[in-house]
Amino acid sequence: MFEFSWPWLFILLPLPLLLLLLKPAVNNAHTRLRIPSFAKHNLTSQSVEAHARRLTPFEWVIWLLLVIAAANPTWLDDPISMPNEGRDIMLAVDLSGSMTEQDMAYNGQYVDRLTMVKAVLTDFIEQRQGDRLGLILFGDTAFLQTPLTRDVKTVSKMLSEAQIGLVGRATAIGDALGLSVKRFANKDKSNRIVVLLTDGQNTAGNLKPEEALLLARDAGIKVYTIGVGSDNPRGFSLFNMGGMSGDTIDEGLLKRIAEQTGGLYFRAKDVAGLQQIYAELDKLEPISVDEQTFRPQSSLFYLPLLIAILLISLKVMLTTLRAIKEPN
Repeated sequence: MFEFSWPWLFILLPLPLLLLLLKPAVNNAHTRLRIPSFAKHNLTSQSVEAHARRLTPFEWVIWLLLVIAAANPTWLDDPISMPNEGRDIMLAVDLSGSMTEQDMAYNGQYVDRLTMVKAVLTDFIEQRQGDRLGLILFGDTAFLQTPLTRDVKTVSKMLSEAQIGLVGRATAIGDALGLSVKRFANKDKSNRIVVLLTDGQNTAGNLKPEEALLLARDAGIKVYTIGVGSDNPRGFSLFNMGGMSGDTIDEGLLKRIAEQTGGLYFRAKDVAGLQQIYAELDKLEPISVDEQTFRPQSSLFYLPLLIAILLISLKVMLTTLRAIKEPN
């Protein structure tokens, strides 16, 4: 689609004619005006006035091109859909020692809990087109690995590089939730969601889970909690000697956090369960259906301007050649 950014500038089209009509007549017919030229000719003021009072079609074309360039002709491409706005999701992932427990079946073998979480959560992250995601990792304390961003590839990469024990062996659920609430400051116009994933109980941190829960509830942040762990322990943790099972999860706390913030508690005992949880989150927290579009614009003012410059150059060249060929 073609349009002009400033179409009102076309009112300038008759400007040369108006200037000629308003130009006062020269009374002194004998006054001579010397106009330098390559031929060094002298013209009377009457001849100059006669030429000024008429514009050739060639000159009118030049003026038209200049006005068109000033009006800024623009080409609009077809509309392109923009990612829908509305969801800010903070992912809080447990990196405590118990996440080394190899009790999760994945691709025909048993893997540790963090490996399974990474595999499934990465798919969830990469499908979040239009959402802003952030990543918090917690152990003895919690730290922000990735702030809220639409760069889902970076969030996925940061998750893949996370290592068990990176922030200690304990589980600071309160710190993780409190930091999530803090990172949502000044984000009132979005669906503010925390997905808190852990396989244990709160055993460390500066902020108690109950205190963090009050902060989240007062801020209107919805928290979905996920307890990870099979009911059938299979081996030993690298950080905790002896088998561990999903019985170590403080489900009462996780349920309370979810219920009081308007979220839900899920239990992920295997890969299929975790995948189903993420599918449910899409249904529970849909993106706004209001589609937003934009149309790429290409400014074309330079085309008529370039043509006008070429025509002016051509006119000057022809006038100069004609003047040179005329006899003295």
